[in-house]
Amino acid sequence: MLDATTRSGGTVTAVPTAPATELSLTAELSPAAELAVATRTGLAARCTRVLLSPWSRLSLLLVLLAASASSVLLFEPQRLLSDGWPPQLSGAAAAVVFGVAYGLCTVAFVPRPLLNLAAGALFGSQLGLATALAGTVLGAGIAFGLGRILGQDALRPLLRARWLKAADGQLSRHGFRTMMMARLFPGVPFWAANYCAAVSRMGWLPFLLATALGSIPNTAAYAVAGARASAPTSPAFLIAMGFIALPALAGAVVAWRKRHHLRGN
Repeated sequence: MLDATTRSGGTVTAVPTAPATELSLTAELSPAAELAVATRTGLAARCTRVLLSPWSRLSLLLVLLAASASSVLLFEPQRLLSDGWPPQLSGAAAAVVFGVAYGLCTVAFVPRPLLNLAAGALFGSQLGLATALAGTVLGAGIAFGLGRILGQDALRPLLRARWLKAADGQLSRHGFRTMMMARLFPGVPFWAANYCAAVSRMGWLPFLLATALGSIPNTAAYAVAGARASAPTSPAFLIAMGFIALPALAGAVVAWRKRHHLRGN
């Protein structure tokens, strides 16, 4: 590039000069500039490590769960049993919306029996059962994913107690069978089973499949009870209440007989 000229003996001679971009590329940074760049890079790396650390992710999980529980206290979804479903929604759209709300409510610690009764009361036995099961699997999947991504790395090193190690080993080695038992025989809270499975090494597919299959009897009983709540002396309602009580009693007996396994004896 001919950007400068010189005169020598009356002759004009062009002197080539390097472009500004080439000069900027070849010029070296001053020590102060290099220190500033290194400081910014190091600070960004440290901030990234802190934000992605196991305890930071666990803190985020706790904040999300606290926010979910607070939203339930504010909006009171249990009013569906007394006020009914909004008249603007009906049919399949109402079932889909209720299923999604069901899943989110289970993540926010709303008891499933209450939601199952509402599903039966709002949609009848069959559609209520299908909607409640879909919401059950959705809520379990959300809780399992949150626990696995945000809580597992921080909580696994804390599994030092004998009964915690026993529960973790049972879920890690025999996840499908253990989760089926937890869903079939009520006793372990739904949210607690979800997060315990997430902290263990149980896989996604066995967890979701065991949740779907194991939740059918109990969910069906509550859905039928909700659909027949207006006739509490009807055979369907009484049979449903029997199916609710018997698994709970059986679960208590099994837990009592197997308690020594959780104590590590």
